[in-house]
Amino acid sequence: MYNEIQMKEYQTAINDPSLDRSSRLAALKSLAAEEPKDIFREFQRSSAEINNHIHTIYSFSPYSPSMAALLAMKAGLGAAGSVDHDSIAAAEEMLAACALLGIGGCAGFEVRASFRTGADGKESPFASRKINNPDSVGYAYMTVQGIPRQSIKKTAEFLTPIRTKRLGRTRAMTDSANSLLLEAGLSKIDFDADVLAQSKYNEEGEITERHLLKAVADKIILKFGKGNELCEGLKSKMGITLPTKQIAMFSDANNPHYIYDLLGILKTEFLPKIFIQPDEEECIPAAKVTAFAHSIAAIPAYAYLGDVGESPTGDKKAEKFEDDYIEELFAEISRLGFKAVTYMPPRNTPEQLRNLRRLSAEWGFMEISGVDINSSRQSFNCPEVLKPEFHHLLDTTWALIAHERLASVDTCYGLFSETNPVASMGLSERLSFYAGLGRKLDLFHPDESAVMLAKEIDKGDT
Repeated sequence: MYNEIQMKEYQTAINDPSLDRSSRLAALKSLAAEEPKDIFREFQRSSAEINNHIHTIYSFSPYSPSMAALLAMKAGLGAAGSVDHDSIAAAEEMLAACALLGIGGCAGFEVRASFRTGADGKESPFASRKINNPDSVGYAYMTVQGIPRQSIKKTAEFLTPIRTKRLGRTRAMTDSANSLLLEAGLSKIDFDADVLAQSKYNEEGEITERHLLKAVADKIILKFGKGNELCEGLKSKMGITLPTKQIAMFSDANNPHYIYDLLGILKTEFLPKIFIQPDEEECIPAAKVTAFAHSIAAIPAYAYLGDVGESPTGDKKAEKFEDDYIEELFAEISRLGFKAVTYMPPRNTPEQLRNLRRLSAEWGFMEISGVDINSSRQSFNCPEVLKPEFHHLLDTTWALIAHERLASVDTCYGLFSETNPVASMGLSERLSFYAGLGRKLDLFHPDESAVMLAKEIDKGDT
C-alpha cells in the first residue's frame, strides 16, 4: 500500500551524501518498487529528452547519482549521464540507478586541459587565448565520455594527481578568501571542516571552486542572515552591489534556491579576487587526455561554450570566447585527437548551433548534448533537443549509450575502434547503427543485453 511518509523517507535516503552508494541504491530500489506507477512517466525512446552532462555530489551538485537519475526520469528523460569534474566516482551508482529506473545511463568526467602546447609539441596559438574557460587563458574544458565499466578504476587512477593538485590550490585560495572575510567582519573558513569535509574528496570525488564559495556563502548568511540585511551586507561590507533581479531573490528569505543563487553572485563577484591560476600539472595537456581516452576506448570531447550573452545560471558574465576563431580551433582539436564536440543547446543562439553542427560534420566529430546540472534552480529538461534540427542529438545519445555498454563487453566494439566489426562504415552511418543498438537495449538489464547485441554484431544479424 502506498505510504507517503515512507516515500519521503526513501527520497531522503536516496539523496543523503552521508550514506554509501549501496544504501542510496537500496532506497531507490524500494521507491521504484512501491511508488505509484503513474509517477514514473512512460517515454518513447525515439523522442524522449536526454541529458548527458549531470554533475553530482562527487563534484558539486545538490544531487547524489541516485537522485540525479530519479529526477531525470521524473522529468521525462529517456537517458541521463553523469559528468563530474576530475572524477569518475559517480559512474557505478549512476549506471545502476538508471538501470533500476529503466532509463538509459552513461558516465564520464570533465577536466580543464592545457591548449598551450599543440599536437606537434610546440607552443600553440591558443596559449594566450581565452577558449571556453572564463577563469583562464590557454586552458579549456573538455570531457571524456562513454567510459567502459572495466576502465573506471583506471580512470580514477588517472585523475588522482589532478585532484591532488586542485586540492592544494583550493586550500591556498581559502587563505585568500579568509583575508577578505576578516576584513568584512565575517568568520574565517576552516578548510578541513567547512570545505574538505563537505565534499566527497575522500571517496575519489573532487573539490571545486564552488565548494569554497559555498563555505563563503555560509559565513555570509551566518553574519547577515537572509533577506534585505544580506543585500545590504554584501554591498557595505564586501563591495558587491546586486542587480535588481538578484535583490528580489535574496530579499525572499524563503527562496528555496537561496544558497545556489548566492553562489552564482560569488562566482562572478568574489572568486576573481581570490582565484589562483592552475598549472599544467593540474590542467594537463589536452593531447595527454585524449591519448588516455583512446587507450580505454572512451570518447574525448571538446566542450563548446561560445560567446556568452546572458548566462542562464547567473554564474557567467557576458563575454567573448572561441567564436571568432572557431574554424582554427576545430582544426586544432582534430589534430589533438578529439572525437566529439559536446555542447548545451539552451546556452547558445540558433546561429551558434547551426555553425557548430556544420563544423562538426566537416571535421567528422560526434555531437554530444547535455546541460550541466549543479544547482537546484536548473531544470533537468532540455526541450531544445526535441526540435527537428536537433533530433540527431537524441540519436547520438543512444549511440553513446550503446558504445559504452558494448565497449564494456569488449573494447573492439567501441564506436571509434579500428577493430570494430563495423569500422568500415562512415561516422554518420556508424552513429545511426549504434543509435539503433542503444534503442534495442533492455534498459533494466543493459549489461546482459549488451552481451547479446555484441554476439549479433559478430554474426552480422543486427
